[in-house]
Amino acid sequence: MNFSDKIILITGGASGIGKIMGRKALERGVAKLVIWDINEKGLHDVKSEFENYKGEIFTYKVDVSNLESIQSTADLVKKEVGNVEILINNAGIVVGKYFHEHTHDDIKKTTLINSDAMMHITLEFLTEMINKNNGSICNIASAAGLISNPKMSVYAASKWAVIGWSDSMRLEMKELKKNVAVTTVMPFYINTGMFEGIKSKLVPILEPEPTAEKIIRAIEKKAKMLAMPLPYWYIRLNQGVLPLNLFDWVMRNVFGIYDTMKDFKGR
Repeated sequence: MNFSDKIILITGGASGIGKIMGRKALERGVAKLVIWDINEKGLHDVKSEFENYKGEIFTYKVDVSNLESIQSTADLVKKEVGNVEILINNAGIVVGKYFHEHTHDDIKKTTLINSDAMMHITLEFLTEMINKNNGSICNIASAAGLISNPKMSVYAASKWAVIGWSDSMRLEMKELKKNVAVTTVMPFYINTGMFEGIKSKLVPILEPEPTAEKIIRAIEKKAKMLAMPLPYWYIRLNQGVLPLNLFDWVMRNVFGIYDTMKDFKGR
């Protein structure tokens, strides 16, 4: 997938890796960069910061937990910008609590933003990609969608949903013989402030700049799955081979995964 002269939409694109991916898309020559975010000031700031790039920049304040907001803004994008050719579903939130400490609103908001929104947003733009037989969709899930973790139950559930939906859609495009690539990304914690306070014993916390670059390259290569830093197959192999008690022991005592959220503060 060549970014040159394409129309790209990035959700949660006013900060973090979303913002970095937007810059990298502009550096690769996209014609139009569309950024969705709920942070109005962030949208204004990022548009000002990117104004010297050749590509046009369009920003929209969107609450992706609200279906009406998604649909109305998608209609605006189609009228004002054109048909999206590369979609990066990046927006997400985390509530770092034990499950019994969650409120019903915590559960609803997490699943609406982290999983439901990706499906609704994709549905708004996928049909045109299918009709044109060209497009790329990248869904930012999480390593939490592969490995269960204390204080991440609802977040993990939302990301497990993303992985299952995203890869099923990839198989559907293949079965329908459509040239629409679907890339599912499963990163470990990224040092953006979203997971402020987390500590990792062995697996390195990812830095935003190289992480964003790897994701953009994965889209260019039409990669099916990207897990960082531990490859997807390594995690799945250990889950399949090791007895559950032994797998839990390795995750807690060797990798320290199960203790990463003990001092979580968040953004």
